Amino acid sequence: MNLKRLIKLATPVVGAAALMVSMPANASDGEAVYKKACKMCHGSGMMGAPKYGDPAAWADRISKGTDTLNDHAINGFGKMKPKGGKKSLSDDDVKAAVAYMVEGSK
Repeated sequence: MNLKRLIKLATPVVGAAALMVSMPANASDGEAVYKKACKMCHGSGMMGAPKYGDPAAWADRISKGTDTLNDHAINGFGKMKPKGGKKSLSDDDVKAAVAYMVEGSK
């Protein structure tokens, strides 16, 4: 295989790798964020948190809309601290976790 052909074949792979490196690590992985930051309360129902996978606990919350859910998760609501007390999470990380919990609790 000649060098020009090798470069032509490798360019899309290198470009994809560069894109993956530049993406935020957790922003699109709601499940990973949930497991890292939300599961303690939302897995057990601690302090009244709606349990992941419990449609009855989530129905009223889901009916208020994604914007409200994201706002409550990012800024805190009731007993929940902003970002669940995990200040290092980005807003996008929190939104991804909310989307994961909502999808798994319908």
